[in-house]
Amino acid sequence: MHVRDLTQFLAELSDNNNRAWFVMNKPRYDILREEFLALTTQLIADIAKFDPAIAGCNPKKALFRINRDMRFSHDKSPYKTHFSAAITASGLKKPSQGGGPAYYFHIDADGKLLIAGGEYMPPSDRLRAIRNQVISDAPGFNKMRKNKKLVETYGDLQEEGKLVRPPKGFDPDSPNIEYVKLKSFIVWTETSIKKKVPADLKKDVLAGFKDAYPLVNWLRNVPLQVAEE
Repeated sequence: MHVRDLTQFLAELSDNNNRAWFVMNKPRYDILREEFLALTTQLIADIAKFDPAIAGCNPKKALFRINRDMRFSHDKSPYKTHFSAAITASGLKKPSQGGGPAYYFHIDADGKLLIAGGEYMPPSDRLRAIRNQVISDAPGFNKMRKNKKLVETYGDLQEEGKLVRPPKGFDPDSPNIEYVKLKSFIVWTETSIKKKVPADLKKDVLAGFKDAYPLVNWLRNVPLQVAEE
């Protein structure tokens, strides 16, 4: 993965986010995407050594498209300015498809590498199942989130979108009620990779994923679907 070439391409795309520029630079994009696919393929093979459930993930399906979905957005820029992938046991990327917990990473136009693990904004039935598990498996949940490697790399779970009050149907005095208020069960960290060589990049992403494994594994034990109450 030629990191400098990728960040340069993404920086130029950020300044020229239009179809004409993209078409002219499509050969560059194609080469970089193949390199990113190769990196993702290698990561899947390495992740499978500590998380065998990942072994069957299709790397091509793990990559996100660079085209933005503009249907419900005020921003009509046609292209994303980052390369990203979500690696899951199910092979499905999107929470709405029942993808379950994922190992996610992206590289953006500023040369930032984001490494994450868990579930971001799962659909309502899935979110309720996770919240129920937080309460019913309080000892297991607490043990997971206090894992030494997880805490050293990520700190605590991200609180983006956290509710002010407990969700409907949950007792305010329930154990871990502050975590029940979360809308996502995910950890992430960001670092600069402008001076990274390919071997170090893969090593850093893999290390981040390994440290996120306790959360991914705990979430995987929550049923993907729950019956309507």
